[in-house]
Amino acid sequence: MPRYRTATPADEPALHALWAAAFPDSAGTVALLWGRDPGRHARTFLAEDGGRPVSVLHYQPRPIRSATGRPQRVGCLGSVATHPDARGRGHVRRLLAAVTEAMTADECAWSLLFTGTPDVYRGAGWQPFTAPVLSGPLAAPGRADPGVAVRRATSADIPALRALRDAYDTARPLTTVRSPADWRRRIPVWYGPPAAILLAEETVRAGESARAGEAAPLGFVAVRPTGPHEAAVAEIALARGREREAAAALLRAAAGHARAAGATAATVHLPADPAVTAALPRLLARATAGTTAYGMARPLLAPAAEVTATVTAPGAVHWYGDSF
Repeated sequence: MPRYRTATPADEPALHALWAAAFPDSAGTVALLWGRDPGRHARTFLAEDGGRPVSVLHYQPRPIRSATGRPQRVGCLGSVATHPDARGRGHVRRLLAAVTEAMTADECAWSLLFTGTPDVYRGAGWQPFTAPVLSGPLAAPGRADPGVAVRRATSADIPALRALRDAYDTARPLTTVRSPADWRRRIPVWYGPPAAILLAEETVRAGESARAGEAAPLGFVAVRPTGPHEAAVAEIALARGREREAAAALLRAAAGHARAAGATAATVHLPADPAVTAALPRLLARATAGTTAYGMARPLLAPAAEVTATVTAPGAVHWYGDSF
């Protein structure tokens, strides 16, 4: 008979093998991120059958902004896998019941997950929500913006990137309040090569408040390949008061970066902020609007209406770099 329990350190090799069997193309990323959660064992639920884990899921509490911009404790559910030879036996359904109880006891206001198989979760109380997406062929190369330089960010730029992100997302619904550990442990995983973070800077002129020649950060954009000839713009942050010029330079540079990697088209997962909308022709020759429905939410301690207001709020976005 199957046994349902939380994980222990001794389970780690078997869990890595399970993820490798279930996700042959992304098991390394799943295991790496899971291994960077210090409290992972108590928050990992598994089904054991025949002396081995055959199904698993994991949650991590994350501070996510509500529709009013107030951070809430949210149970983010991921690493869900069932071995191919153990599917169809109700393991995930039982694990979802256990993790729902655990997240509620952990004082999570609601739960968030992203999936391409929503029917697995509907019966356990999660409901899908949509997010806007634009797609189209890449725009032709354009002239560089005078006074603004765009380069690939390095680990030395993390303080600047963090400051830009914190200011841009001060009250944006559905965004995660990133910690220093997130920047060290998670962002390098999601935006490491072949993905890239491009940083826009303005050279400070003599006589201004900063030292002459010092580069002032204006914003950043994250670009990642999604196929042989396609890229995605997965995140953006723009300095206050400089949004339009930063967005224009960044989206032009994003198109150039994607083109250099062999892409001919791109998808854009960004909120329709005025500066982003105005700069889109720098990235896409023509844009086709659509929606995705990968996100799912389940109320726990928060009222259902409050959760719905968060995931459907104007400008709400969950950045790819906060994936779990």
